Parts: sequence; C-alpha cells; structure tokens
Amino acid sequence: MSNTEHNPSLYESRECPVVDGHRLIQHLAARTADVGSIPVNRVMPQRGRRMIGAWCFLDHAGPAVFSADSTGLRVGPHPHTGLQTFTWMLSGEVLHRDSLGSEQVIRPGELNLMTAGHGIAHTEESTANASTLHAAQLWIALPYADRDTQPRFDHYPGLPRWQEQGADITLLSGCLNGREAPTLAFSPLVGADMVSPDASTFKLAVRNDFEYGVLVLEGALRIDQDTFAPNELAYLGCGLDDITLELEANTRVLLLGGEPLDEDIFIWWNFVGHSKAEISEAQHQWENGSDRFGSVTGFDGERLMPPRIPWRT
Repeated sequence: MSNTEHNPSLYESRECPVVDGHRLIQHLAARTADVGSIPVNRVMPQRGRRMIGAWCFLDHAGPAVFSADSTGLRVGPHPHTGLQTFTWMLSGEVLHRDSLGSEQVIRPGELNLMTAGHGIAHTEESTANASTLHAAQLWIALPYADRDTQPRFDHYPGLPRWQEQGADITLLSGCLNGREAPTLAFSPLVGADMVSPDASTFKLAVRNDFEYGVLVLEGALRIDQDTFAPNELAYLGCGLDDITLELEANTRVLLLGGEPLDEDIFIWWNFVGHSKAEISEAQHQWENGSDRFGSVTGFDGERLMPPRIPWRT
C-alpha cells in the first residue's frame, strides 16, 4: 500500500547520458515499510523515480522467516482502482481473496494478477503452513482508456522458463528473446526474473523505445562501472539496444521495462487514478461502504481505512 501523492507534471528524466564512455545509471535505494505486519523494501514510487513504463509501484517483501507465534502476512480488506496488482512469489504461500469471489493460494514460481479497473477489494494472508515469505509485488497503472475496465483476477501457475548465458530466466510479462508470457497486459511492457547460480555475464537485446530498470533481489549486480546490492534499483533509461548485466554467484534480479506512459498518473493509498478527483471519489465511496468495491468473504478481520487525503476535495 502507498501513501504517496504523485505530481504527474514532474516526470523524471528518462535520459542516462554517456560521459567519458560511461553511462550515468540512476542508482536508487529502497526504503523500509510495513505491510500486513511484514517489513518490506519499497523501491517505487520514490522522489527519484515514479514509474518505469506502466510499472508504478514495487515492493520487495522478505525473505522473511516467521516465528512460531507469528501469523505471517495478514492484510485486511482494502480497495484498488485504476491498476493491476502483480504478485510474483519466490517462497512461502499467500491466500488471495477478492470481492469477485476469487480464492487462490499463490505458491513459489506462480504469479497472481488482479485487474482492479473500476474497483475491487481483496485480502492477502499467509497460509497456516507457511513459515517464510519472499515475494515481489508490483502495480501496473492502467492507461486512461482502460482505467474503468471491469475487474478480474488471473492466476498463472506456469510461465515461460529457460536457461541462457548461465542464468535461469522466467518471463513474467511481455516478450523477451522471442518468447511471450500469457500475462494480461493493457500497455507494452516486460518483466523477467533472472537467477544466476554461478557468476555470469548476461547480454540482452532490448527494445530501444522502452525504458528499463533492474532490481537486485539477492546477490550483487554490476552494470558497466556501477555495482548494485540487494534492494537497489538500476534505472537505465530509454534508447538502449542491449543491456549487459554482470551477475555474481547466487544473484537474483528483476528486469522491468515498458513503453513510457506519458499520462497523468496519481497514486494515493491503494488507488491509482488519472486525476485527484477520481481518487477522491473512490476514497469517499470506500469510506462510505459503496457497493462499487463489493465485499470479501472468508477473512476474519476489519476493513482497512485510508488516511486523510492531503489535498482539498
């Protein structure tokens, strides 16, 4: 969840100029947040980088080990609008429930994709037998034309996987190296999980009309003269034909890319909108129990309520 107010007029530069033969890569560190009693590393949005393509939010949860008396992750009913939630599970198990009646356990190597569109509510909680949690959760902003699409939930237990140049690759979304993920998308983007058991150098052809970022989940990454540690994001900008990644042994990175979404995007709490008025209306409806978001059954707990909106409504 996010309490970030995004000023859409302040688009960050997508240029990473080359100076003396060295590309000036933007180096971004995560900050710690708490979600459902689990500490997470929040990478986006932050002041230096609000979006990569339509990717507008990125949390890296864990790896965490629960104590014997811990309930693990537990996030009560809360709403979303104007986005897709994108959960990639690395270890542990999480039960998803939503107001469409969906009930799905996500396990390692699986992806949950919830399209909020006009509005949906959901819960997330660790299963009774889960003792660990390690996951990446992202949001994808829906383009203006699709912001009110009907909500839906999709579960992807199988995704394209292959080995190349010493790395194990899972394609989470979009197209890469002639392969295509089945993941529902509303704008051109790509997401891939890359694991290097041994030290390797990986050269990847990319689209020069996309902007790209690489997040280190585990291990260490080197790009040109820059080194990145866990929970550090390398923003590479646009205009690239290829990317060379030097991965230390036992390194895992998340590659994100997409066509720049040059639309007004606001983020507040769990809402994404194309104007403050859209978000204000959604928050007012959630606070007053509107049927716009429906209700989640099966979760023993209270609905989550938002903080006060920081602008005049």
